[in-house]
Amino acid sequence: PRDVNTAVMELLIMAYALKTSCARNIIGVIPYFPYSKQSKMRKRGSIVCKLLASMLAKAGLTHIITMDLHQKEIQGFFSFPVDNLRASPFLLQYIQEEIPDYRNAVIVAKSPDAAKRAQSYAERLRLGLAVIHGEAQCTEQDMDDGRHSPPMVKNATVHPGLELPLMMAKEKPPITVVGDVGGRIAIIVDDIIDDVESFVAAAEILKERGAYKIFVMATHGLLSADAPRLIEESSIDEVVVTNTVPHEVQKLQCPKIKTVDISLILSEAIRRIHNGESMAYLFRNITVDD
Repeated sequence: PRDVNTAVMELLIMAYALKTSCARNIIGVIPYFPYSKQSKMRKRGSIVCKLLASMLAKAGLTHIITMDLHQKEIQGFFSFPVDNLRASPFLLQYIQEEIPDYRNAVIVAKSPDAAKRAQSYAERLRLGLAVIHGEAQCTEQDMDDGRHSPPMVKNATVHPGLELPLMMAKEKPPITVVGDVGGRIAIIVDDIIDDVESFVAAAEILKERGAYKIFVMATHGLLSADAPRLIEESSIDEVVVTNTVPHEVQKLQCPKIKTVDISLILSEAIRRIHNGESMAYLFRNITVDD
């Protein structure tokens, strides 16, 4: 649900209650793993995802079923099995069935970081690939997060041996689209849609380059703040997300948002784990880059 911290606390309390009642296995089904973006160290910040993994283990969970972790390495934070299911087969099926002329489409990565996922989609749909390079927004690493320690003080006495060289400031290259999108349908793929500014900016660039329809596809539709309004006012034609995160209110605010149901794969995973069956069937046709 939207109140993430309350949901996490309730999950921990329930798991601990089951543990103290001598449950043999406690399996958590967490379609969108919270704090999954905070999975690596920035400056001297905490790795919250590792903290949450430790808390779940301590509370008594013995297994987790989740979907499309932001980084696959997050599974290494856990001391018990994690089944990281994929939504890509459902999204690929949506492209083939709901976009009539999808053969005239090109898969777009809105940044070089998302290129691997886009390439995986493009190969299985046998479509072209385009990458947007030189985004006009600042990345999370560039944000001033107030963690400067000690604070910058003028006339501070610093030992000569501790003087650090000044780093050159990053300069964003001009925005370019690597690949031809002229007269084509552009399908932007990613794992999470939260702040939509970067997607809106990418859609504007693609429109300028001649794309006549723009779709955005992702697994987790967080769509926080005024994302529905921005999507409605943008040149994006459709935003397709799965129902890992509730977004009924956002759909009422913006009819461009469409939902793909992934409950089938979650229920099958629960059934297979309960009956001690192989989980390999659920990962067929799944590539490393999904």
